[in-house]
Amino acid sequence: MANAQSPGPRRAPRTPAQAVLYWSTVIGVWGLIFLVAFFAVFAVDLPDTSKLYDVKRQPSISYLDRSGALVAVRGSQYAPPVDLDKLPPYVPKAFIAIEDRWFYWHWGFNPWGIIRSTLYNVTHHGGPLRGGSTITQQLARNLFLTANQTYRRKAQELILAVWLEAKFTKKEILSLYLNRVYFGAGAYGIEAAAQRYFNKPASQLTIGESALLAGMMKGPSRYSPVSATDRAARRATIVLDEMVRNHAITPEQRAQAFKTPVRVNPVLANQRAQYFTDWVDDQVRSLVGEPTEDLVVETTLDLPIQTAAEQALRRGVESAKAQGVGQGALVAIDGEGRIRAYVGGSSYADSQFDRATMAQRQAGSSFKPFVYLTAMEQGRTPATPVVDEPLKIGTWEPKNYTGRFLGPMSLQTALAQSINTVAARLANEVGTGNVAATARRLGITSHIQLDPSMALGAVEVSPMEMAQAYAPFSNGGFLAKGYGIERIRTASGKVLYDHSVDKGERRAVIGSPALQYMNQMMRQVITSGTGTKARVTGFDIAGKTGTTSDYRDAWFVGYTGGFVTAVWVGRDDNTPMKKVTGGGAPAGIWRDFMTAALPRLKTQAIPGGVVAPPAVEAPPSDPIGDLLSGNGPAAKAEAPAERAPAEDIPF
Repeated sequence: MANAQSPGPRRAPRTPAQAVLYWSTVIGVWGLIFLVAFFAVFAVDLPDTSKLYDVKRQPSISYLDRSGALVAVRGSQYAPPVDLDKLPPYVPKAFIAIEDRWFYWHWGFNPWGIIRSTLYNVTHHGGPLRGGSTITQQLARNLFLTANQTYRRKAQELILAVWLEAKFTKKEILSLYLNRVYFGAGAYGIEAAAQRYFNKPASQLTIGESALLAGMMKGPSRYSPVSATDRAARRATIVLDEMVRNHAITPEQRAQAFKTPVRVNPVLANQRAQYFTDWVDDQVRSLVGEPTEDLVVETTLDLPIQTAAEQALRRGVESAKAQGVGQGALVAIDGEGRIRAYVGGSSYADSQFDRATMAQRQAGSSFKPFVYLTAMEQGRTPATPVVDEPLKIGTWEPKNYTGRFLGPMSLQTALAQSINTVAARLANEVGTGNVAATARRLGITSHIQLDPSMALGAVEVSPMEMAQAYAPFSNGGFLAKGYGIERIRTASGKVLYDHSVDKGERRAVIGSPALQYMNQMMRQVITSGTGTKARVTGFDIAGKTGTTSDYRDAWFVGYTGGFVTAVWVGRDDNTPMKKVTGGGAPAGIWRDFMTAALPRLKTQAIPGGVVAPPAVEAPPSDPIGDLLSGNGPAAKAEAPAERAPAEDIPF
């Protein structure tokens, strides 16, 4: 039998040096293949880098109040690039310490940082991607890419970071970064940020200010020293600790930084009139087109009055939180329609939604003056007798809260006590279409439905509309559409828009004697009706309360000679409050604001004189009638309050 064939010679095992060389070659080849594929996939649509030094910005717009005081600055603000050598050494070191401690030792990206962020992103699904970006990567993103957190953008960011490292020195990269990064509040670059936040050049920044600005890189709005003071301070403390750990400053310098107060630019710190600035900012472009240079907008706002309005609304909403009040709004205009105060919410930092013009809420009984004015214009007077009694219009039966009816009274008493049945009957008699026409003539621009319930305020309006619609009562009967911009000019002085050129002649919308009748009746609301809480001693005041179904909205709109203020409170989700009426929280806010504003305004009496028709009160034997008319003992001890029926829109 033939012998089995013997195996061939065995290959000698690789030496350690040969193994290292072999696997290095394999890894190198596969690495090269990976890099080629990586660049082929992600580099095909990289942005153009030839315009690295081009700076394009939206021109800034400075808003002034009626006396020339600075209200706000909007738009992007760039300052001339700052020389790195002219900055205190701790300024760039603050950014390096918190953003990229290995800045001087990597090639544009930190492999360990990428690995850490990748592990985090793999184990935390559904949330935003964690970047682990170096300063060079952040610069690449700010210069060429968007802020979208995707793997493709991160890959392109890495490619551009390597390109930047190959093209520029570390000092040039750091200088580009500090001069181009966004610091919030419209400020791009360290110089603009120093001017915007601290009203000083970057060369004069303290260690504490540098730490605050460096801390903002994690999120300019979230760590703003203006709107998030405590959070910004905690973040700055972390920056200072990192600066000590990286030997950028000494522990003694850190301790001194805590002792040195940081004062934010008062224009930003006050954060006044932000809702108003948002509102007029949207109008600038419609008036003068897209700006190509810095603009100055002269507004109608009165900053001291604006401050009083913001404080009054904030206090009023806070004090009524236990009653379910969540938000409020206030608009004050003069007899010409100039907006003197404008507050779209109790806290701009918490919510930027503008309830002064954007929110549409039912007016409740603050709409009733349009019903009564229509009746006055058709020949009725405040002394016209009416009867509070059961009423049915079609299938609708308006009711009073008590379930009882007060019988004979005058129109003046019916309005002062906001009797639902009288207003509903009156609107039905004069015609809901005519009532709607009256409201539109005075300044209501929202849709007005003509169902019988409109007499009780089933009409959605904004505080701005209500303020301008009540203005004719205060100014002698003239239309006064609310406006906020007087003039727009360039920074060099060229006038682009002037309101006085376009306003035209004043148009009368209420005649006599209807105007005098209405003012007399709405004075009665304050003296002995549902709005006694709004009374300001020593001033001629008139107005009307409003409360909607289930207490979802509460209003007080009041005025004196040539000045109107509308106040609304409620909840953004339109859920009911806890029996909050127009004669309660809104009237209190109105009184608080007007007490501060009226001495500054130097207003006069309501135009048109006083007409005092005889009033027909409720029968004295009726205890409910005594209470509502202010004759009963309980009424004398406590101001009368409004109440809401469960199914009808009350006063």
